[in-house]
Amino acid sequence: MNLLSRVASAALLVGLAPGLVSAQIVEATSVPPAPAFDAQGEPVFVNRSDVFEYRALESYAEPDFVAEFVAAGLLPPVAERLPAEPLVYKAGNMPDGPGVYGDVMRHVIGGRPEGWNYIAGNSQGWGGIDIGMFECLTRTGPLFMVNSEDLAPMPNLAKDWEWSEDGMSLVVNLIEGAKWSDGDPFDADDLVFYWDHHVMDPEITPLNGASQGTFGEGSTMEKTGEFQVTFTFTTSRPEAVLYAMAYGTFCPGPSHILAPEHPANSDNSYEDYRNAFPPEYLNFPVMGAWVPVEYRSDDIVVLRRNPYYWKVDDAGNQLPYLNEMHYRLSTWADRDVQAVAGTGDFSNLEQAENFVESLRRAADPDSPARLAFGPRTIGYSMYMNFSGNGWGEPDERRQAIRELNRNADFRMGLTQVIDRVRLGESLVKGPFTAEYPGGIYAGTSFYDADSTVFYPYSLESAAAHFEAAGLTDTDGDGFLNHPAAVLGGANVQVTLLSNNEYATDGNLAEGIVAMMEEAGIQVALNSLAGNDFDATRDAGRYDWMVRRNTSEYITVIQRPTDLAPVGPQTAWMHMANEAGEIDLMDFEAEMVDVINAFVATNDPTERAELMKTYQRLHTENVYSVGLTAYPGALIINKRFSNIPPGAPIFMYNWAEDNIIRERVFVASDAQSDNELHPGTLPGAPGGTGPMMAN
Repeated sequence: MNLLSRVASAALLVGLAPGLVSAQIVEATSVPPAPAFDAQGEPVFVNRSDVFEYRALESYAEPDFVAEFVAAGLLPPVAERLPAEPLVYKAGNMPDGPGVYGDVMRHVIGGRPEGWNYIAGNSQGWGGIDIGMFECLTRTGPLFMVNSEDLAPMPNLAKDWEWSEDGMSLVVNLIEGAKWSDGDPFDADDLVFYWDHHVMDPEITPLNGASQGTFGEGSTMEKTGEFQVTFTFTTSRPEAVLYAMAYGTFCPGPSHILAPEHPANSDNSYEDYRNAFPPEYLNFPVMGAWVPVEYRSDDIVVLRRNPYYWKVDDAGNQLPYLNEMHYRLSTWADRDVQAVAGTGDFSNLEQAENFVESLRRAADPDSPARLAFGPRTIGYSMYMNFSGNGWGEPDERRQAIRELNRNADFRMGLTQVIDRVRLGESLVKGPFTAEYPGGIYAGTSFYDADSTVFYPYSLESAAAHFEAAGLTDTDGDGFLNHPAAVLGGANVQVTLLSNNEYATDGNLAEGIVAMMEEAGIQVALNSLAGNDFDATRDAGRYDWMVRRNTSEYITVIQRPTDLAPVGPQTAWMHMANEAGEIDLMDFEAEMVDVINAFVATNDPTERAELMKTYQRLHTENVYSVGLTAYPGALIINKRFSNIPPGAPIFMYNWAEDNIIRERVFVASDAQSDNELHPGTLPGAPGGTGPMMAN
């Protein structure tokens, strides 16, 4: 049944003349073209092998002050702290060549760290803290500059891997001889602890990590050597799992520190375990380039160089070049302001409201920062809670809204209420924003315009859809009412969840509230801070939610299981109830089949066709109400070298990973005196020792 026929039939059910309703419907169209925007940078494309390799070098070097610790017998020689074959960055891929040691990169963030137990759900406050501390099996951030024919995750803690002949298992070989920042060996036991007691433990809610559905239901992992694990799958050669081994899905924690606190090995509750390593717990062991050494509540987090970091340049210099990372605990809007002013060094310019002023200031020759825009990979959508069978324990009103959310006409009406041009211009004037229907972003690898359905703005058409869904203004107060059998015919009242830490989120949410009121729907805004927002979302205590999209709609292949509810906890707009049951709508079941087929194949043509089907199902059925899409810009202090050209603020990962911060340096004649702990290293083995001063 086509759209007009279905709406006309629905109109008969609510007592309307089908001709009247169908005459009001505005047909779906193709997506309007985005405005031309010429200020976007372009990367230099290379193969993965041009970036790095694993090999032993004849000799290694380190900062002079670190060598003093070795001379004093406080630290093993650098060669003994490195793996037998460290990861070696090639100078040919460094825009400014091998660097020099010293200096600080100052970040400003709006989040607040909950603690360091990342794999149990603690947030570090975002803004690149976790990317500086934790390393994962594979790496994806630098893939923005990798040639399409060589596009695949980069090895990282996983040095290499090999598929079985039938593709049902994957042997992963880890880097050998690498150490945590306290000197404890990194090995397969760390992965086993993560898999058995986190990925496979239903009591653990990962912050950004793997769940039981990430690798496919029924998948297993076992230790098959000191530095080797083997995954076994239920489908053949699901190569997308290699992307799922990157940030932040498969970043193991230090089992020698965490395991004694886990409920399986102690009397701790899961909440006790999650919070066993608060921000005040310093020198928490990491595999990343920098270790937490100072925390002042609502002020600053300081990370200091990891003396056991397992990467070098091809001259043998142990990385990182920068000695410290600072994270001032302020607001996300202040991050942009300080980066442009030069009191901060780095920012992902994501808030469209700041674009014009930031461009004006960066154009000044005396500006300390430079500004470069990337592709339109920042997009927002309004998501509806689709669980009709109890997730989040809805009351009668919320249950009624969920039933509406599951009604196709209601969703089509919602998307036609949104004037996307007006919404985009409310954020920023100029050629920045584009109308976004939802689903896969235009301009990305798997986007197909012909498979994308766009319902244009029309209050008249929206009213017809609402009427077809059984909603009319029966009491004359200007707002739509439920049918008499639902909530006694009360007004339709919806709660919209938004994150108040971001100005853009708030502006878009307020725009939605105003536009819905124009269409006769009362919307109350539930604006919460980041952690409270996450907790409310994860508990299913929302009707609608405005949220910035993440990587699944950009790269697709990186986190395809986020695109549909293929498991009980893979799609946060539709999770299972306490019994583990998901009440899929018919088109959702089709989407799940598409995603499972996508994960199971490595044929590029088949994958492209599957994503065309997914995009059609998503946009035709309004699985999310797309709002707007626009580019981001990298703001970086001019004193920093080795910033790759065309680095996006977000694609396969955030810009903090894209620019490969361990390679970033400041020339000797441009260095500042901003180090807060000069001449020191993270503490003694065990993770809680004091700073070591030379």
